[in-house]
Amino acid sequence: MLKLIKLEWKKNNIGKYIAKTIVMILIIGLFCFALAYMGIANDTDLGVPDAVPGNEMISSSIELFTSMAFLILTSVMLSSFIVSAYKNKTMNLMFSYPIKRQKILVSQMLAVWIFNFAALTVAKILIYGFIMAGSFFMESSFPIDFDMTSFHFYIQLTVKSAVTVTMGFIALFVGLAMNSSKAAIVSSFLLVLLTQGNIGDLSLAGNAVFPVVLAVVSLVFAFLSVCKAETKDLP
Repeated sequence: MLKLIKLEWKKNNIGKYIAKTIVMILIIGLFCFALAYMGIANDTDLGVPDAVPGNEMISSSIELFTSMAFLILTSVMLSSFIVSAYKNKTMNLMFSYPIKRQKILVSQMLAVWIFNFAALTVAKILIYGFIMAGSFFMESSFPIDFDMTSFHFYIQLTVKSAVTVTMGFIALFVGLAMNSSKAAIVSSFLLVLLTQGNIGDLSLAGNAVFPVVLAVVSLVFAFLSVCKAETKDLP
C-alpha cells in the first residue's frame, strides 16, 4: 500500500501541491497576524474587533481559515487524483494492473488524506506559533485563547485536522456520482458553508458533536466510493 501511495504522489507531481501549500500557509498566517496585531478587523468607531458571533477569539479565525483552505484543497486533490482519472480514462491503465481496483482507489484516497492531514496539522502549529510569538511583543486585538504548552492543545488540533480532511470524501463521492471534477469542488465549498458559516447567532462551527457526526458520514461516503469498484464499469 505504501508503494502505491508513493506512486500516486509521484504520478500527480506532489511537489506542486507542496509549493501551493507553503504559499497558502504564508497567506493565512500573515492574514491572521494582521487580524490579531494590525487591527484590520477592528470597528473604526469603537476600535474593537467587529467579529461575528463565535469568532471573538483568535483561535476561531485560525481554525476557520485553515479549515476552509484545506477542505477545499483536499477536494481539489481528490478530484484530480481520482475523478479526473475516471473522466479522462487514465483510470483504465491503473485498473489494468494486477491489483484490486479497491486497493488502487484506497491508495489514491490515502495519498490525498495523508498529505492534507500532515499539511493542515503543520499549518495550524506554525500559525498558532506565529501568533503566540507576536503576543510577546504586541497586544492582540483578539484574546489569545490557546496554550501551546498544553498536551490537550495538540490532541484537539490533531483531531480537528483529521475531521476536516476526512470531510473531503463527501465531495469525492459527489464527484464520482456525477462524473464531474467541478461537482466535487463545488461540494467542498458547500461543505465549508455548512460547517463554518453562520446565520445570525446560529453556527455549527463551535458544535462539538456535529464534526464527529460529519466525519462518520464522510467515512461512509468513502466506503461507498470504493465498495463497487470491482464491478462498476468505467465511464
